Amino acid sequence: MKSLEELIEVKRDGGTHTADELQRLVDAFVSGEMPDYQMAAWLMAAFIRGLDSEETAALTGAMARSGRMVDLSAVPGIKVDKHSTGGVGDTTTLVLAPLVASCGVPVAKMSGRGLGFTGGTLDKLESIPGFTVTLEPDDFLRQVRDVGCAVIGQSPDVDPADKKMYALRDVTATVPSIPLIVGSIISKKVAGGADAIVLDVKVGSGAFMKTEAEARQLAAELTRVGALLGREVVCILTDMDQPLGRAVGNALEVREAIATLKGEGPADLTELCLVFGSKMLVLGGIAADERVARDLLLDSIASGQALGTFRAWIHAQGGDERVADDPSLLPAAAHERVVTAARAGWVSGFDAEGVGRAAMAAGAGRARKEDAIDPAAGVLLAVKTGDRVEEGDPLGAIHSSDAALLDEAEARLRGAVFLGDEEVEPPPLFLEV
Repeated sequence: MKSLEELIEVKRDGGTHTADELQRLVDAFVSGEMPDYQMAAWLMAAFIRGLDSEETAALTGAMARSGRMVDLSAVPGIKVDKHSTGGVGDTTTLVLAPLVASCGVPVAKMSGRGLGFTGGTLDKLESIPGFTVTLEPDDFLRQVRDVGCAVIGQSPDVDPADKKMYALRDVTATVPSIPLIVGSIISKKVAGGADAIVLDVKVGSGAFMKTEAEARQLAAELTRVGALLGREVVCILTDMDQPLGRAVGNALEVREAIATLKGEGPADLTELCLVFGSKMLVLGGIAADERVARDLLLDSIASGQALGTFRAWIHAQGGDERVADDPSLLPAAAHERVVTAARAGWVSGFDAEGVGRAAMAAGAGRARKEDAIDPAAGVLLAVKTGDRVEEGDPLGAIHSSDAALLDEAEARLRGAVFLGDEEVEPPPLFLEV
């Protein structure tokens, strides 16, 4: 059996690992036998040299098996999970979980927190007074059975390899590696008990994948590795050159999710949720095709059933379910500054990451994992690409509990909204399935 040093040398020199060698690396790292500095060296070697298809699948499986495997077999039906590769104003889980559950597909989801300019689903949910993202395993399963959905933080004993490896990747410049991204995403979903997975692969200035070519390569690997591990995976490439919806923050996005569940949300967020929800209903065996699925989703919204499931979900996890009918119960910022156009023109585009960083500057995000966030802070956009504005028209509003943060947030937002003299077409929301 090769030593850990020899395994690092294999990848450093461009060699190929066997499945047993990758299992050995993962087991040694999780147990503490392999120190951080050795795993950091291997991660950099893997980043530079790459992993082939068999190596990626073997690494993913080893990571999934590194801790407790969640057993959702006690929950009737096909369990379909949804994951996004991260974006700005990416409110979809808050809408999709209750919407899809209201139509009969159980949603059991483990989510993460925001870091940098991308928001975290757990932070958004915790802006609801009383909401807890921690449930015991039995309570988690019971809630999925009784309510139809549950969204919690990743349990420390589920896929510990990913948590430890991602923490190292984050500080060693090895995050943007397609094999390592695939390993991280699919291992969590397999360990979390999902039968089928719908993945939103974001493309553009507000995404980790900046180009369509990168995103297509990632999507191809995600579907292939998922299939090798016995999961059906559907990837949809979606635009992230402008924020999704109009709200970027935590409580602000919860408000927007509630509006969407009432049929009053932004057109792009609504359409994305209908497309993804339709895929989930088909994979879950509830609808024969996506046209039927879409009708079921629209009926659930129109009848109030989707909002009712949202209300029951919030109540089950300790939150104040009255927010579904009275969003004013959500945290509200003490300070609001409207940012206006300096000249007339057409909104020609966005630096979506810049909008996310404006929200972060207002207090809505964290630069380090230990940073506190302001649940009321964020940005509420007044324009989308293709809109016409006159001088003095609002571009958006900054919300913050600290007036001292408004100037930097305003400067970042101004720099992230591009005005031109020519009318432009809005970018397509969906790029490829």
